[in-house]
Amino acid sequence: MSLLHHDVQRDAFAVASHFRDDFYECLTRRRDGLFEVTDALLCADGPVTTPVDLTLLAEHRRGHGALYAALNEGRIDAGRLRRTLAPLPQPQAAGERLVLTVDVSNWLRPDAECGADRLFCHTFGRGRDQHLMIPGWPYSFVATLEAGRTSWCQLLDAVRLGPEDDVAEATAAQVRRVVEDLIEGGRWRQGNPDIPIVFDAGYDVPRMAYLLGGLPVEVLGRLRSDRVMRKPVPRPWICPPQGGRPPKHGKEFRFAKQETWGKPDQATTQVTDRYGTAQAMAWDRIHPRLTTRSAWIDHDGELPLIEGTLIRLQVDHLPSGEDPLPLWLWSSQTGMTGSDVDLRWQAFLRRFDLEHTFRMIKQTLGWTRPKLRTPEAADRRTWLIITAHTQLRLARPLAEDLRRPWEKPAEPGRLTPARVRRGCRNPRAHLPCPAGAPKPNRPGPGRPLGSKSQKPATRYDVGKTVRRPETIIERDQARPERWPALRQG
Repeated sequence: MSLLHHDVQRDAFAVASHFRDDFYECLTRRRDGLFEVTDALLCADGPVTTPVDLTLLAEHRRGHGALYAALNEGRIDAGRLRRTLAPLPQPQAAGERLVLTVDVSNWLRPDAECGADRLFCHTFGRGRDQHLMIPGWPYSFVATLEAGRTSWCQLLDAVRLGPEDDVAEATAAQVRRVVEDLIEGGRWRQGNPDIPIVFDAGYDVPRMAYLLGGLPVEVLGRLRSDRVMRKPVPRPWICPPQGGRPPKHGKEFRFAKQETWGKPDQATTQVTDRYGTAQAMAWDRIHPRLTTRSAWIDHDGELPLIEGTLIRLQVDHLPSGEDPLPLWLWSSQTGMTGSDVDLRWQAFLRRFDLEHTFRMIKQTLGWTRPKLRTPEAADRRTWLIITAHTQLRLARPLAEDLRRPWEKPAEPGRLTPARVRRGCRNPRAHLPCPAGAPKPNRPGPGRPLGSKSQKPATRYDVGKTVRRPETIIERDQARPERWPALRQG
C-alpha cells in the first residue's frame, strides 16, 4: 500500500468517524434503536426485502419490535442532520464546480387508506407511453453530482410534498435552505462560480430562477419541445411613426418552427462515445412572456422579465438505439461562450446519475419496503436511508472489492454503491459505535387473544386539499380584505 493511499484511508476514516458521532447526536428519541437500524442497513447481505430481517443481524442487538418502535416513535432533528451533511467533502462536476440536482421520487402506498397526506404520484406503466397516477408520498431530493459516468451522488436533503404545498415554492425553499447550509459549511465562498442547479422538465425553470433570486446559483433545466418564448427587443430600438413606448418582448421563438429561431449566438460540436456527434446551438437573452394567471396569479405588481440562455442539443444516436429527439435547455446565465454552452448540457446529462441512486435506495436499501402508516415515520425512514447512503460514500476508500466470481475487477475509486456496501462490514467494525447496549427485559403480554381494536383508525382522502385560484376574479374573491383598504385610499 502506498503512503498516499494510506493517507487517504486515514482521512476517510476520520471523516466517517466524526459523521457517525454527529449523526448520533441528531437522534433525539430512541437514538440507539435508530442508529442500529442504520448500521444493519449497511451490513446486510444482499437487498433488503423485509425490514424485520435486519433485526437478525449482529449489528442490530435489539428485538424485532424495536425496529418499528424506533421508526414510529423515534425522533430525528432533521435540521441539524441537514447541517451535518453540508460540510462533508462534496463531489464536484462541470469543471471542478459544485453542481446540485433536484428530483422527486415516490413512496407508493396505494392500499394505505389510513395513511395521511397521500397524493396522486405520477408513475410509468408497463405499456408504451402509459402513465398511471398512484396514491403515495412524493419526496423531493436534493443531491450533489459527481464528475464522469458514475452511480454516486451525495444526498443532502429530502422533503415530503404535502397536500397543501405548491411544488415550485416548496422546492425553492428546500433548495435555498440547502445552498445556505453549503455556504455556512464552507463549501462555497465569495469569488467562486455560481452553483448550477439542474432540474428536469417537470419544473418551471424560469419561475425557479425567480424564486431563487439573491442566491449564488444558476438554474438549468429542460423545457418542453412545444414551448414558445420571446427574443430580446433589438437595440437600438427605432420608434415607429405613430409613436409609443418601447416593447417589453421581442419576436416569438417557437421551438417547433425553425424559421423563428434566427442565427444562434453560439454553436458548438462535440464528439462523444455514447451519443456520437453532439451539436449545440445557443441563443442569448431568451425569456418567457409571463401573464397574470397560473403560477403567477398571486404576483403583485409588474411581472418580471426573466432572461436566460436557450440551448438546443442534437445528437446522432442514443445508447438505447432509439431515434434521438432534440433536447431544449434553458439556463438563467446569460452571455455564455461556446465552452460554457458545452459545460451546461454536459452537466444536465449528469443529473441522470440521481436515477441510479433512487434505484439503489429502493431496490438495495429497501427504502419503501416498510408498511408504515404515518408520514412522519416515513420521513424518519427516509433520513435513515440518506444517512446510510452517505456512510457508504464516505467508506469508498475504506471498503475492499468483494466481487463475485463472474464480476469484473474494478478500480478502488470506481466501485459501485452496492459493491462498497458488500465490504462495509469490515471497516464498520473499527468505526465508533456510540449506541448503548440494550437492557435485558421481558416481552409484554401483547393484545389478548381474540380481542379487536376498540378504536378504528381514521381514513384519509387522497389528493390536494387546497384549490388555488385560476383567474384574477377568483383571486380577488379569495382575498377580499384587500379591497376596503383600496377603497379608503
